[in-house]
Amino acid sequence: MTTFVLVHGGWHGAWCWRRVAPLLESAGHEVHCPTLTGLGDRAHLGGPDTGLADHIADVVAVLELDDLRDAVLLGHSSGGAVITGVAQRVPDRLRELVYLDAFLPGPGQSVLDLLPAARRDHFLTLVDGAGRIVLDPDTAMDGWGLTSAADREWVRPRLRPFPVGALRDPLPPGPVPRLPRRYVHCTVKPGGDSFAGFAEATRTDPTWRFETLATGHDAMITAPDAVAALLAGTPLR
Repeated sequence: MTTFVLVHGGWHGAWCWRRVAPLLESAGHEVHCPTLTGLGDRAHLGGPDTGLADHIADVVAVLELDDLRDAVLLGHSSGGAVITGVAQRVPDRLRELVYLDAFLPGPGQSVLDLLPAARRDHFLTLVDGAGRIVLDPDTAMDGWGLTSAADREWVRPRLRPFPVGALRDPLPPGPVPRLPRRYVHCTVKPGGDSFAGFAEATRTDPTWRFETLATGHDAMITAPDAVAALLAGTPLR
């Protein structure tokens, strides 16, 4: 049995793992899906100062309060910054870091630092008075590779504005422990691929395990069987 902690990215919540978690659990694994402050069912807890440190603390609390050890910690998209910060805090509780089409900031870097200037500036124009990035859901879902009408209808009402601090705040200084690391690149990106550079860097680095999924960015929604099988290391159906 493996313990998985699955961390969602921007605008999402724990709900986005609803198709993956049961597949892993049915194979005998333990799965935890925290919702980050200001998102999902915890949207009402966010404020103008909510940022990356809060999201790191959210996940550290799950690991510590549930006394999880030897856990595989996965971050999707901006969740890559979160799991890196968690590894800085509690490396002794982790077996592996998995970056699912995720950003890879280093200490002192933010997710915004890794975005092209035009995209970074666009996000900043969408910040509301509560310090949240408010996206048009249909435009966002186009970029995330959600082409099925059923998937879009399921996702749309669950999206929540994203605290800008989660993208603006840099990771804490200090080294990131050399845990086993895996990068999973989602390759179906007709409109452009913000993660191609991370994929190429990890593909050619022998300290990383590199894998691909032939689906869009929101793989946990569009290809849950493939995500679960990749994590478990074997087909689950």
